[in-house]
Amino acid sequence: MPADPLKRHSAEMTDGPSRAPARAMLKAIGFTDDDLAKPIIGVATTWIETMPCNYNQRDLAIHVKEGIREAGGTPMEFNTISVSDGVAMGTEGMRGSLVSREVIADSIETVARGHSFDGLVVLVGCDKTLPAGAMALARLNLPGLAFYNGSIAPGRIDGRDITILDVFEAVGAHGAGRIDDARLKAVEDAACPGAGACGGQFTANTMAMALEFLGVSPAGANAVPAVAGAKAEAAREAGRQAMALLRGGVAPRDVMTREAFENAIAGVAATAGSTNAVLHLLAIAREAGVALSIDDFDVIARRTPVVANMKPGGEYVAEDLYNAGGYGLVSKELVGAGLAHAETPNVSGRSFGEVAQAAVAEPGQRVVVSARDPISPSGGVAILRGNLAPGGCVVKLAGHGRRHHRGPARVFDREEDCFAAVQRGQVRDGDVVVIRYEGPVGGPGMREMLGVTAAIQGAGLGDSVALVTDGRFSGATHGFMVGHVTPEAANGGPLALARDGDVVTLDVERRALDLEVADEELARRRAEWSAPPPRYTAGVFAKYARSVASASEGAITSPGLQGSVW
Repeated sequence: MPADPLKRHSAEMTDGPSRAPARAMLKAIGFTDDDLAKPIIGVATTWIETMPCNYNQRDLAIHVKEGIREAGGTPMEFNTISVSDGVAMGTEGMRGSLVSREVIADSIETVARGHSFDGLVVLVGCDKTLPAGAMALARLNLPGLAFYNGSIAPGRIDGRDITILDVFEAVGAHGAGRIDDARLKAVEDAACPGAGACGGQFTANTMAMALEFLGVSPAGANAVPAVAGAKAEAAREAGRQAMALLRGGVAPRDVMTREAFENAIAGVAATAGSTNAVLHLLAIAREAGVALSIDDFDVIARRTPVVANMKPGGEYVAEDLYNAGGYGLVSKELVGAGLAHAETPNVSGRSFGEVAQAAVAEPGQRVVVSARDPISPSGGVAILRGNLAPGGCVVKLAGHGRRHHRGPARVFDREEDCFAAVQRGQVRDGDVVVIRYEGPVGGPGMREMLGVTAAIQGAGLGDSVALVTDGRFSGATHGFMVGHVTPEAANGGPLALARDGDVVTLDVERRALDLEVADEELARRRAEWSAPPPRYTAGVFAKYARSVASASEGAITSPGLQGSVW
């Protein structure tokens, strides 16, 4: 038996005469006998010098470790990777974004198992790091939590707030001749003033809220902006809470229940959040062994009103929501309307309902409205099916009122070809832009399409063009956009059979995405079709393409809970 019963795993690494070599090596870097007699808590960071999104994690890790030590544990910090969607967007490197989610989860699991940690705090920031951290927690089921390093402050230009989305749309406007070089540079220089993840209710902030609503991030912590003075104390408290979870024997899958996932989905719907949350929550649920399907998102979004007026479809940024009263304001509206499970626990020790009840709105705030008088009567996503997406797909409804579009297809086999066509003015009013072979296998890596969607907006086509793809959209995307089409084209999905001029119909009310081509003609095209050669035949992208599941299953490469767990 270990001297400290909380050393449920680390005793194997540190205790007894036979472990003298391990202790010797750990003493070389400053750990003492007293340190090694305590529970060992891993502190994972995704710090990287390629973006602002995770840039403050080194500093925050110091405070997390202080909290762990104050509560009687010994922290051991380690790092993994991240890929910046904003920097890589529109390039070949963007194929690495979703792949990185799996690499991060795998590497956290590998280090935690390899070094026998008793608990875990995962610092997350850029888009894929948030679900990756939660996936690792679910796999390992070690007492622990995910801590978001916070949102970036908004940029300012001409007296208004701007985000990275404004830069992407300025590129589109520049390509269309609507702004000049000087204006584009002014927007570029102003948009990102410091550390933190992209500032609207884009993917990072959507998932930060979702992880709190899921219960695996401390209530109230994730909403604190990256550069706010309160962030350091929130980090210390996260360290203390990790030790409290260890003492209480509370593991991630104790809080990641089916009801908690429904709360997370409701939060995404109520804030018109990123469609990427569909992909990521499906992946986390699979790791946690919770039954969840894409159709659950449609059921919950239908009944959940939009109560937060957040960019990209709305007016405000994440910092505004924090100043208005935080995520708890959204919780309060959901609980008050009977749209959330109030009894679900949070790693902070409070229930979802208690967090909602404690929320206090700043007088005069306009970010969150009453569920009785919502911004929209239903959430910002819907799931469509039809002969073009028999396995389902996700449509983004935020930021526009369109529910139906019928038009001729403009078919592209890669994102870059579509972007060039938009820049050349070859995409016109009424078109349905189809971008295929960009799914998890075909990409590989299911690239986001913010460059294309922002170019469409910047060219003034946002209200008259629809886009359909087996790839993904950035959380910053707005417009009539359908993604995650399954089966994907590279696997022989119907998207592979579409041709220029085919009529495509998107009908949200019928939840339908259809190609108006006779079954006989589609059968003839299928007989002529052959899969394109893989873009990569070796390395991590090739390995990913061989192992990744469908987007409708979260595009996950792990077998989920059925695999080996502690």
